[in-house]
Amino acid sequence: MQHIYIVEDDSNIFEIESYALKNSGYQVTGFYSAKEFYRGLSERTPDLVLLDLMLPDEDGLTILKKLRMRGDTKNVPIILVTAKSTEIDKVKGLDTGADDYITKPFGIMELISRVKALLRRSEKLPEKKFFAVGDIFMDGEKHMVYVNDKPVELTFKEYELLKYLIINQGVVVSRDMIMERVWATGYEGETRTVDVHIKSLRQKLKESGKLIKTVRNVGYILEAEE
Repeated sequence: MQHIYIVEDDSNIFEIESYALKNSGYQVTGFYSAKEFYRGLSERTPDLVLLDLMLPDEDGLTILKKLRMRGDTKNVPIILVTAKSTEIDKVKGLDTGADDYITKPFGIMELISRVKALLRRSEKLPEKKFFAVGDIFMDGEKHMVYVNDKPVELTFKEYELLKYLIINQGVVVSRDMIMERVWATGYEGETRTVDVHIKSLRQKLKESGKLIKTVRNVGYILEAEE
């Protein structure tokens, strides 16, 4: 049975989330503070985390950053749950390393659907740890990217985007496909997020950024130069 950690200080919301997830066949453990959550992580690593942004002792984004820096939790699927709904809040959360984002109030069916979809995708992630194309080298163990042996600083989502393009080298991937695989489902109409991240990725990769080509009205393709 898959185990989900809920980090939520609102007891009413926790009860709703917990009840829905347990009825869907998941094991659930709840934490009302960051301190309790870290203690729980020391005992076991969950299959997924529902993380509230507004906690009494530490904000969710700070917790998220720490989780992505830890070896045992860097790949754990994380869904942010928050009352904030502006686009900039979504971008901050996703760029920091969240896999999905759900805004309060939300429907139970929506929550369960997102949890199931995210767990399915996490099971299909390739286990290969090292990728290379052209002058680009990705070290999955260190979560680092190098161009011509020089480290390139990428955000979490930029890294995941590049990894997805490299895995699908030579194949055109649509913006919708990228949103589903890198940003999770439920972001219809927000595919401009992909374009913004592609632009930033190209700039950071410098000369190697030209390997990422735009396919007009479709999406993008990463091709090594012959």
